Amino acid sequence: MSDKENDQLAQLTGEWGKTGAFIQENRKSLLVIGATVVGLILLFFAYQRFYLAPRETEAVDQMFRAQQYWEQKNWDKAIKGDGNFPGFEKIVEDYDNTKSANLGYYYLGIAYLNKGEYQKAAENLTKYSGSDPILAPEALGATGDAYVELKNYDEAIVFYKKAVAKGDNLFAAPIYLKKLGLVYEEQKDFKSAVDSYSKIKTDYPESATASTIDMYIARAEGKL
Repeated sequence: MSDKENDQLAQLTGEWGKTGAFIQENRKSLLVIGATVVGLILLFFAYQRFYLAPRETEAVDQMFRAQQYWEQKNWDKAIKGDGNFPGFEKIVEDYDNTKSANLGYYYLGIAYLNKGEYQKAAENLTKYSGSDPILAPEALGATGDAYVELKNYDEAIVFYKKAVAKGDNLFAAPIYLKKLGLVYEEQKDFKSAVDSYSKIKTDYPESATASTIDMYIARAEGKL
């Protein structure tokens, strides 16, 4: 073995020695840290299995009647309940951090939107978070609708754009692009309105919305 190799081996041995010494000197602290990490992992799984999972099951059992009222467009009972079963308002309060509560915010937002309580609609819809290809863009678009009714057009634009991005398909995106264009027209931003309408024609030509979009493009262009 060459002198250089001997030096490298000695250096490596020295480094291992330092590491070993460090472990020995800090053995107690390292054990405490390791035990803490393991404890947190076990606590997380215990929380999921013994606390969150039973609450999720209970929430699902509780919300079926509220869903029925919602489907029947009985918005008051869907929100407040009927005295025997809770409405979505109570469910999101009692079962926070569950998937059911998250979905409850969507139901609540749509119910309030239909009741004309637009601020409450926006507040609840923005609490919903999900990746469902139908509900997610609909929740964002409905939030935009609520802000339009509140005449908060800047926020409406933000949420319509999010709805377009989230619902990039022939059904959702053209609807929200059209709504986006209408808001731009309301703001007298006719160039942006034309851009929004034209995107329907170029990107989603087979959509139902595209079949009548030329008249909106012509109207906005006429005001440029």
